[in-house]
Parts: sequence; C-alpha cells; structure tokens
Amino acid sequence: MKKLLSVAGAALLTALAAVFALGQPAQAATGFSVSNGRLYDANGSEFVMRGVNHAHTWYPQQTSSFADIKALGANTVRVVLASGDRWTRNSAADVANVISLCKTNRLICVLEVHDTTGYGEEGAAASLAKATDYWLSIADVLKGQEKYVIVNIGNEPFGNQGYSAWTTDTSNAIKRLRAAGLTHTIMVDAPNWGQDWSFTMRDNAGTVFAADPQRNTVFSIHMYGVFDTAAEISDYLGRFRTAGLPVVVGEFGFNHSDGNPDEDAIMAYGQANGIGYLGWSWSGNGGGVEYLDMTTAFNPAQLTTWGQRIFNGANGIAATSREASVYAGSTPTAGPTGSPTTSPTPTRSPSPTPPPTTTPPPSGGCTAAYTVANSWQGGFQGEVKVTAGAAAITGWTVRWTFANGQSVTQAWNASVSNSGSAYTARNVDYNGRLGAGASTSFGFIGSWQGTNSTPAVTCTPA
Repeated sequence: MKKLLSVAGAALLTALAAVFALGQPAQAATGFSVSNGRLYDANGSEFVMRGVNHAHTWYPQQTSSFADIKALGANTVRVVLASGDRWTRNSAADVANVISLCKTNRLICVLEVHDTTGYGEEGAAASLAKATDYWLSIADVLKGQEKYVIVNIGNEPFGNQGYSAWTTDTSNAIKRLRAAGLTHTIMVDAPNWGQDWSFTMRDNAGTVFAADPQRNTVFSIHMYGVFDTAAEISDYLGRFRTAGLPVVVGEFGFNHSDGNPDEDAIMAYGQANGIGYLGWSWSGNGGGVEYLDMTTAFNPAQLTTWGQRIFNGANGIAATSREASVYAGSTPTAGPTGSPTTSPTPTRSPSPTPPPTTTPPPSGGCTAAYTVANSWQGGFQGEVKVTAGAAAITGWTVRWTFANGQSVTQAWNASVSNSGSAYTARNVDYNGRLGAGASTSFGFIGSWQGTNSTPAVTCTPA
C-alpha cells in the first residue's frame, strides 16, 4: 500500500483472456505447500490466512503487537521488512526475532521486503533482484522455519510504468531463491502498485507458477480503489480459482485515496471460497492514510472503525480465523471452510438486468431497492440498498419472495434467512443505525434457472 493509482482504473478494467489452467502436483513438504490452488500447512491441513499487516520495519519497538494481533483472533501477520535499499535494513538477528515472536504467539509469519514498492515509477524503489539479494543474505535464519514462514519476495514490485517486466523478473527471483535452497512457500505481489489493473499478474500467473520448480508459489493481489465493486472482486479472484492457482488478498482497506474498496465483498467472497486475506494495517499509518489504522497508537483496546470491522464484523477475523495446525499438532482437516464450492464468476459483460424495485416508506421508515448487479448462467449477484426515511432508524428488516425458484447461496452485510422462497434480511451490528436519508447496502450471490424476475421488496425499520 501507499500509492494512489495514477491511471484511471475504471477505464482499464476491461475483460481480457482468463489465465490458463495449470494443474499442480500434490507435494510432500517440510513446510507449507500448494496443491490444486490451495495452501496447506506442514501437517497437510488446508490453511486460509486471516490476519493483518504490521509495519515492523518502521516501528521495531512495537513487539507487543504480535501478541495483540493474535489475541484478537488472527492466524497470520504480514510483517514489513526493509532490505536497506530504501529504508533501514532489518538485520538477520532482527528477522530471527520476528520469527520467534510469530511462533511464540502461534502466528504464521509472512515476511515481505517493502523497498520494491512502485519500482519503475518510484525512483527510490528497489528491484525484485535487489529484494532477492536480501533474502539470500539472511537465508540462514529462514531455513528450518518452513512450517511457520512464507517469503513474500517484494511488496508491490512495479508501479504503473515498466510493469511488463513483472513476469520475467518475478520468475527469475523465484528461481534464484530455489537455487539457493529456500523451500518455503513463496508469495508474489502484483504490479501496478499491487492492484494489477493491467491484469499482468492475472494473465501471466500460470507462467510464473510453472517457473517455480517446487510449484509452491502463492499470488497476492492488493485491493484498494480498483476493486470497488463485488463484481470486480469476484471476477478477479474467481479466475484464479478457475485456473487452479492459489491467490490471497495480501492487502486491502475499507477506504482509500484512489477510491472506496468493497471490503465487505472481499471478506465475504474470501470466506465463501477459502481465500485468505490480510488487512492493511495494524497501526502507524501516515501521509494522509491514517484512517487505515486498525488501532489507535498500537493500543488493541482502542480499535478504530476499520479495526472493529475487520476483526469483529461479518466474515471478519474473529469469526473465521483458524489457527495453523502446526501449532495445535492436529491431524489433517478440510480447513476452516471445509470444501467450499466456488461460485460461478460473473463476466464483465453481464446479461441485461431488470431495473431496481423500490417501495416508498412512511415518514421515519425505510426503503429497499433490489438490483441484479450481475448475471451469468445459473447464477447472479444481487444487491439491496436500504435508505432511511425522514427520521433516523436503529435497525432494518428487508423481505422479499422469489417467484422463479431462485435461492441465495451466500450473503454479506446482512443476516439472511429464508423459509422456502420467502427471504428475510436483517441488519448486522455495524450497519443498522441510519440517519434520516442515509443509506447502506447488502449483497448476495444467488442461483437461478430459466427466469430471474425481480421480486418486490419491503423494508421495516426497527
């Protein structure tokens, strides 16, 4: 994180060819491994990351943060390190201590070099080759930690210039690490300040994966303003699932200077499809993005709005995180989400959809507007906007009945239940209170066959 996209994302988010499928062999490993697009720990248990980023290199004295992050439910922490090319180098001894802190607090450590941020556009940034030099220089403290450490080669390794070199440079970095005997799962970030609006990572991920002789690479997308709709999020992540390639959301926020990311859709889709996410960031942000702090002054007792959302909200860390089995010594399991079924991925050119339907409220009531946001064969994405009337409300309930056998398979930003074709959606704890005229929304993925007519909806205030 840390850069406003300099090219309009909306104009560039056009449909390109999907990444080609590439099957991966099952692999016995001393540490983490990848198989069929999933990440497994050393016990063979599926592992889904649920955690946050921590700016250790700028706040090395904040060692209590590891315990605090764990106490709030996280199973992973992505740790910011510096290679010395742009910021003060983290020594091998310091990295060894970070790993020890992760292990003491039963966290998985994702270690990343931050100096590469925006290379090609940011003059002070280091290349992936430089980041690889750093990893090789501290290889002795990494070897033997494969059960607990994932190596994230370089943060956001290209800006919006020169990113066509991403595939070659990333492949070469992986090969060098493997040649030096590092067998850890490797994580690689997308170009374009991590947001991959050019789809360079998405469309070349298979090539990079094949360049790893161990087939043990995970792809990391950072989701800020480019990913401001549920359709964009499900389309991007869904293509990796279809291709059988492992992907995580290595950074995301609830707001950003380049647009308003849809954090609810990120977390809901991640939970429904067994995709890891790591929010940015624990504390210490500056330069105008202080709103991305999850805690005030590193104090876990003072969670910000963003901190409350990611830890305690719907599909948040507290509710969905599962500790890596290497700490519990458990036998292999299906993972925290069992064996989730990936929802069909919407295309960027959906079928025409009917207009929203709205019910007029009495004064002090609420309206509900139902929209089919995307549709594909056998499935669709629905969104409902709830708006308070002339007076504030403290909660809301939306009801509708499907006429054509449709059903809801997953939802976010609301508690959705049904009795046959009759559905009820109620606010969750963070979006029930609305001032006069204020709005919120919730969404869902549904299935349909034949006809997908728009139902009438009603809204009742609490």
